[in-house]
Amino acid sequence: MHRLLRTFTALMAVTAIGLTAGCSSGSGSESGPARPDGAEVASGASSAAAKAPPNTFWVDPDSPAARQVKEWEQQGRAQDAEALRRISEQPLAVWPAGDDPAPDIRAATEGAKKEGRTAVLVAYNIPHRDCGQHSAGGANSSEYYRNWIDTFAGTIGDAPALVILEPDAIPHIVDGCTPAEYHAERYRLLSDAIERFKRQPKVKVYLDAGNPGWITDAQKLSEPLLKAGVAQADGFSLNVSNFQSDQVTKAYGRTLSASVGGKHFVMDTSRNGKGPLAGDRQDAWCNPPGRGLGTPPTDRTGDPLLDAVLWIKRPGDSDGPCRGGPAAGQWWPDYALGLARNAKAA
Repeated sequence: MHRLLRTFTALMAVTAIGLTAGCSSGSGSESGPARPDGAEVASGASSAAAKAPPNTFWVDPDSPAARQVKEWEQQGRAQDAEALRRISEQPLAVWPAGDDPAPDIRAATEGAKKEGRTAVLVAYNIPHRDCGQHSAGGANSSEYYRNWIDTFAGTIGDAPALVILEPDAIPHIVDGCTPAEYHAERYRLLSDAIERFKRQPKVKVYLDAGNPGWITDAQKLSEPLLKAGVAQADGFSLNVSNFQSDQVTKAYGRTLSASVGGKHFVMDTSRNGKGPLAGDRQDAWCNPPGRGLGTPPTDRTGDPLLDAVLWIKRPGDSDGPCRGGPAAGQWWPDYALGLARNAKAA
C-alpha cells in the first residue's frame, strides 16, 4: 500500500527496483506500490478519459483531483486543469480511512449504484501494517480488525464492488519484514476477511500479491497466498502503488496464477506509464520523479486471466514524506500534475 498513508507496457526485463510497496492513497487513507514505459502525451492532447476503453467502474466526482481541477480553473490555470482531467475523469480506488470505514464506502457504493457502475475499494487496515514504515498503523487487535472488516463488507450491502484486500500484507510475510510471530494470525485474518466479503452478493475480492520488482520469484508467494485463502477469493492483485510495466506484470501474473490454481488477477497501472525509476533500488517506490499515468482503467482487457486494469493507487496521493512529499496518502497536486503530463499515450 503499500504504503497507505503510503501509499505501483515496457518491453524491458524486470528490474528489482520496486523493492517495497508504497501504499498510500484514498480519502485521507493509506495506499501503495509500481509500472510501464510509454510516450509522453503531447501538450494540449485530449484527456485520457476521452480515449479510455469502456469500463464499468465508478468515477468519483468529488475526488481530490476533481476538486483541484475546479480550483485551478478558478485561478486561471487552464492548461494545468486540463492536464489533471487525465486523473479526475478516471475511476480511482477508494481507501476508507479511520476507525469507521462506512462513510467512505457508502459514498462510493451509493454513487456507483446510481450510475449502474462498480465501486473499487481497498481494505488496508491489517494489524502491524507496513512493518512500521510510512504507512504504519492498522487495527490494534485481531478482534478489532474482524469488526472493521465486518463493517466494511456490511456497508457494501448488495452494491457491486471490487475489493483489493490488504496491499503488501502477503509480500511482507515473504520478505521477512513482518515478524514470524504474526504470520499465523495474518493468514487467519486474511482468510476470514475473504470469507466475509464473499457473503456480499456482488463483491469480487482480490488478495494482494505485491509486484514483480519486489518478490521477483513469483513461486515464493504461492504457499502464503494459499494459506491466506486465495482459493476462496476471485483472485489476486498486482503492482499496487508500484511502477512495473504492463507486460512484465502480466507475465508475472500468469506465472503466479499457474501456481495457485489458475486464479485470475487485476493490476494497478495508475503510475506505470514510464516504468520504474532506474537505479536507486531502496527508494524507487517512494514518490519517484518523472513517472507518468499508465493504461486507463478498464474491465475489457482481452486477457482471459486479467480481470481488470485499475488505478488502485490514487495518482497524486503521496507515498510518504520522501522527495519533498507530504505524509502517506495525502494529496500532492504538483506530483499529480507531473504524472498527468507524463501520461502514457492513449
